[in-house]
Amino acid sequence: MQGARQFWMAAVALAASALGTAPASAAPATLAVGPQYDSTHVYVAPDKVGAFVTSFVATFGGQAGKASEATVTPTPSMAIFQPAMTPAGFVSVFGYKTPTPYGFGDERTGYLVTDLDAAVRAARKAGAELVVAPFPDAIGRDAIVRWPGGVNMQLYWHTTPPNYAPLATVPENRVYVSADAVSAFMRDFLAFSGGKVVSDDLKAPGAEIGRAGQTYRRIRIQSTYGKLTVLVTDGHLPWPYGREVTGYEVPDLAQTLRKATAAGGEILTGPYDAGGRHAAMVRFPGGFIAEIHAPAR
Repeated sequence: MQGARQFWMAAVALAASALGTAPASAAPATLAVGPQYDSTHVYVAPDKVGAFVTSFVATFGGQAGKASEATVTPTPSMAIFQPAMTPAGFVSVFGYKTPTPYGFGDERTGYLVTDLDAAVRAARKAGAELVVAPFPDAIGRDAIVRWPGGVNMQLYWHTTPPNYAPLATVPENRVYVSADAVSAFMRDFLAFSGGKVVSDDLKAPGAEIGRAGQTYRRIRIQSTYGKLTVLVTDGHLPWPYGREVTGYEVPDLAQTLRKATAAGGEILTGPYDAGGRHAAMVRFPGGFIAEIHAPAR
């Protein structure tokens, strides 16, 4: 446990050195701290952790933390755990050396909150299901909740609040839901996050989900937790659409793709222009798939 604590504290120091420091502040209407604290959870084979982190940082910049073996679940387990901070987003990488305990591996994002118990109460009141009840880790506490449509997210709290600078660009949590679940998901997540709908396009270009010449519904939300894009589909999705959980904004897509492929990434689809974006889908070493986009010029 002492080694895990030292690792987590090193991760906090890494974030401050990689992105600078700025005062952390909670949103007045929510328990969120800020999108620079939202970590995409990446699960890869233990022997692929280093390759993924190296490739991800080479693609987006920033800095990787030191890998460590730790128990990060409430039940016995062991994982290689390594964070990476980039100007485009924060990732927490897990390579389990034991079977992954129930409730873990399906959560897409870790959201830092100012009060974990209050956040869990707020999520449940808004309609979320508590999948993994609060448990202690080396430097705080965690829980996992599930929203309508089967969207799992982790909530976490640090005993000593971290202090990270804002990101250069805020990544988007990409949530695929059915028409049956979208109303409940939107109602519940907006009530919890205090967010607002930035756009609700009933005829977004199908090229965004691999179905050129068709349309679908796309909703974009912003809150103190960051950006979230809801993709409402019938589930008829060509691979790899629906497998990515995060979209990363960059200033120059062509340059970023060159960095990604030079670092072992593989372009799966694109680049293509749709919905005001120049975008592509990339698979990193270890299998993690990401949407990467730049504003269309």
